Amino acid sequence: MAGSWRYCFKEVAPFSALVTVQFTEVGVNVLYKEATVKGLSFYAFIVYTFALSTLVQLLPLPFIFRRSTGLPSLNLGILCKVFSLGLLAFIAQLCGYKGIEYSSPTLASAMGNVVPAFTFILAVFFRMEKADLRCSSTQAKIIGSAASIAGALIIVLYKGPTILNVASPSQAPPLGSLQTNWVLGGFLLAAAYIIMSIWYIVLTHIIKLYPAEMIVTFLCNLSGTIIAAPICFLAEESLSNWRLKPDIKLVAILYSAFFSAFFNTLVHTWGIHLKGPVYVSIFKPLSIAIAACMSVIFLGEALYLGSVVGAVILCIGFYAVIWGKAKEDELIEGEEENYCLSNSGSPLNSKVPLLQR
Repeated sequence: MAGSWRYCFKEVAPFSALVTVQFTEVGVNVLYKEATVKGLSFYAFIVYTFALSTLVQLLPLPFIFRRSTGLPSLNLGILCKVFSLGLLAFIAQLCGYKGIEYSSPTLASAMGNVVPAFTFILAVFFRMEKADLRCSSTQAKIIGSAASIAGALIIVLYKGPTILNVASPSQAPPLGSLQTNWVLGGFLLAAAYIIMSIWYIVLTHIIKLYPAEMIVTFLCNLSGTIIAAPICFLAEESLSNWRLKPDIKLVAILYSAFFSAFFNTLVHTWGIHLKGPVYVSIFKPLSIAIAACMSVIFLGEALYLGSVVGAVILCIGFYAVIWGKAKEDELIEGEEENYCLSNSGSPLNSKVPLLQR
């Protein structure tokens, strides 16, 4: 019984939570795109999202602090690192939402597939992942990372003919401006997801120092609010854009505050604590099909050949990274099992840590 509960907590729960996150992220992107069409201010959206998510997390914090007596103290070093995490989140949102505004939620989801590649590269650089070039798992992850980046470039630079378009010709913008915005949006989204990869690495480091997901998530969003508020207030000159009414714009802000800034950040933090940054990042490709369907149905956006070709290449790269990661986990588990069996007859076995090398 204990084994089944352990399996559910270690495998089923993070898998289910991270799949749910992909649905909510696409929902945020689609709602944001629709709200910008209705006149939502880009800067107001970011500030309200950070501020509301911070307020939501204030409710359970007294209970969490009461039960967190075994945690290390929040010193200045940890607070500075969490502040840098909030800064990265703010910059990623600036680039990401402006990229969606110039392009589409489908492109945002497709570009999200570069996250596993860049996260793996950074994890190797910071020695969070092994990189033995003679090992097939490492070769698969390197090839998969390269394919993911190539697929992303195809999506951005090659649009191709329209495969599916439910909008009328009169609604379509001029081709030249559309292509320019598409490329600019693609590069902004690429920058956002590279920053997100860095965010995963920094978060992994912080969670090792301070293993309390809710507190770290709250401080990250609080830092994002402190950073975003003065910058966005100065950037958004029209005070009328800060007024909220009960319409699609308010729905987009509330949805994003709860799911994007609170729920998704909490799940990512918990998933990284449990499984590591590469595992969390490899769920990104699931959002392609979700975004394509939702964008065509709710926004009436066109689906282009370049997006399909690039997404296929991205998915191939994604599954190569997945295979490499799974192969590596099998090897590690096999080494641990052999070590345990080889020491099973030793009278000192109970005193020797399982993972000690």
